[in-house]
Amino acid sequence: MKVSLCLATEAQAGSINPEPQNLPVDFQEFQKVFSEEFFTTLLEHCPYDIAIDLEEDKQPSYGPIYSMTPSEREALMEHIDPELAAGKIVPITSPAGALLMFVKRADGMLCLVVDYCWLNAITIKDRYALPRQDKLIEKLHHAQIFTKLDLRNGYHNIRIKEGDEWKAAFCTALG
Repeated sequence: MKVSLCLATEAQAGSINPEPQNLPVDFQEFQKVFSEEFFTTLLEHCPYDIAIDLEEDKQPSYGPIYSMTPSEREALMEHIDPELAAGKIVPITSPAGALLMFVKRADGMLCLVVDYCWLNAITIKDRYALPRQDKLIEKLHHAQIFTKLDLRNGYHNIRIKEGDEWKAAFCTALG
């Protein structure tokens, strides 16, 4: 059995040329999903948008705003500015506001983290079993062809249900 697997890091993904002549024939009809323009625009609302259903009589809280070092403030602006420009985030007034902070990665780079623990605590959980990874892999044992998909910034590609966006608000020292 011959298996080919192609994964790209985010840096490598930027170098992929989505021109039709550079894509395999089977993927040419999906050319737009390989483009930077497609990735940097906000998707339209659709039936599988994520709903944030809260427990009865519960409301999200407004977290504290921590002070930031100059390097953290710079990293925040580097993250927020493109997201604002793309319309992926918008300034709002909300009674909710998640805590925003940075953690250092092993390579020393700053990683932006939004702490939604308080929101998770009051959200009605989806109660369905996810398939076990070992069982899924076991089903591939005799497979001739299968796909492993590595999405770029995966959970940023799913929209929050219209009207629930305020529940996922976060607050920054920038406003």
